[in-house]
Amino acid sequence: MISGSCLCEKVTYKITGRIGDIIHCHCKTCRKAHGAAFSSVASVQNDEFEVIGREHLQSFESSQGKHRYFCSNCGTQVYAQRENAEHVILRLGSLDDDPLSPETKHIWVSEKASWYSINSHLPEMDKFE
Repeated sequence: MISGSCLCEKVTYKITGRIGDIIHCHCKTCRKAHGAAFSSVASVQNDEFEVIGREHLQSFESSQGKHRYFCSNCGTQVYAQRENAEHVILRLGSLDDDPLSPETKHIWVSEKASWYSINSHLPEMDKFE
């Protein structure tokens, strides 16, 4: 089982199945919603995704038929879902465990932040130094 939570831990979740392949989305709405260069996401089947603390979730319809769910206390983006979809779009920054899934691609590169370079070969540090 894989678990995750928001920053304040009022919203937690458990995943009983497989997490889909990791995709890095550079679209304008993901960048703005996360305040970052891109959002790393993967799909999880609805029946394998259990949310605890659902009463602390709020949602925002960022594009027609797509709702982004976030903690009303700390603001952590937890997942998104399109209407009538059989899966959620998990925001991987909220994971507490290794998703055990491969990275496969960057999407919406046409909307990528001008100041970010994919494969920039920047140093990788384990913490802020």
